[in-house]
Amino acid sequence: MPGSPSPSTAVRCPEGARVYQVGGAVRDRLLGLPVTERDWVVVGATPEGMRAAGFRPVGREFPVFLHPETGEEYALARTERKVGRGYHGFTFHAAPEVSLEEDLARRDLTINAMAEDAEGRVIDPYGGRADLERRQLRHVSPAFREDPVRILRLARFAARFASLGFRVADETLGLCREMVADGEVEALVPERVWQEVSRALMADAPSAFLRVLRDCGALAVLLPEVDALFGVPQRADFHPEIDTGEHLCLALDRAARISDELPVRFAVLVHDLGKGVTPAEELPRHRGHEERGVPLVDGVCQRLRVSNDCRDLARLVTRYHLQAHQAPQLRPATVVRLFESMDAFRKPERVSRFIAACEADARGRAGLADSDYPQGRYLEAAFTAARAVVARPFVDQGLKGPDIADAVHQARVRSVAGIREEWRQ
Repeated sequence: MPGSPSPSTAVRCPEGARVYQVGGAVRDRLLGLPVTERDWVVVGATPEGMRAAGFRPVGREFPVFLHPETGEEYALARTERKVGRGYHGFTFHAAPEVSLEEDLARRDLTINAMAEDAEGRVIDPYGGRADLERRQLRHVSPAFREDPVRILRLARFAARFASLGFRVADETLGLCREMVADGEVEALVPERVWQEVSRALMADAPSAFLRVLRDCGALAVLLPEVDALFGVPQRADFHPEIDTGEHLCLALDRAARISDELPVRFAVLVHDLGKGVTPAEELPRHRGHEERGVPLVDGVCQRLRVSNDCRDLARLVTRYHLQAHQAPQLRPATVVRLFESMDAFRKPERVSRFIAACEADARGRAGLADSDYPQGRYLEAAFTAARAVVARPFVDQGLKGPDIADAVHQARVRSVAGIREEWRQ
């Protein structure tokens, strides 16, 4: 059966051990999805026996080994026990007497707690197959509450499988709310939060990630700047959806259709943070939200230790997305200064990313998902023209230092002016 362990894989394990394919590979095969990674559990073996069979140990906290030929991970069956707060507050017990069912019991969701033996038989002690059919994300046991990372994983799976109709079981969402109330989420380390956020942003429906976190109260703890956007009104003539949080969800899902680059999607996630701190007396207008948003973006990036490429693009999109929407109406000098502010002539890849994020913002509005975004094409044409200007001719004229920079700038302005004239015809 496709997806089942191969005989050559099984015989390499210690004598008497039983090998099972587990987790996502079993789940995805049953869903008819491509299987990209395979994980294995070995029951009835010891670390010494695995090393003697040629497996290379890599696990620091519990016994995990790499297969000598395939490089795939083989973990000894284990149980775990909560001994402290947060993600690291666990002890693990791996021994030959630990059963497959005990190993599967420590997993987060029933759809991830299935195994498959060498003959392709599915072992499903916790109802994962039925939950696949019901399109339900449900926790395996009350032990779910012991690890706050599971809330993030749950929300990420909701984003990944939203297009298939999956929803979070009511009892699981209730358990997540209890975990948030108990303060477990506050113990999450920044690196792990960013890891799960970044993976969720790359899912088909990132908005589902935000909605699950918000429904259980975790969004207010982990990303309070994003949570603050929900319920904040905007002008209906620009935003028919009115609610800023709803706009964000629409823009994120549109970004998932436009770009497969994480910096673009992260920039969309945080581009409107400034609207969450607009003075109440100014609503539903948000004058100056671009400038107000940049320090908030910096705060999120510093707190979660966001990668530099994501942070840099997010700051640019936050500060300049309204200029992008108005690009064909801007003076050529303003457009060139926009490119200079982006350091685009040294880092040209920023321009396409910037445009993609701004397009997602413009199209992330009720009824406008399929609208055109000619501003993007204009900015691309303007940048191509401006980038074609080089310094050499001005050096050859004998200009020095700042005079060269000024001459290049003015030539770029003239090039963009030519594009604008073409654009208007």
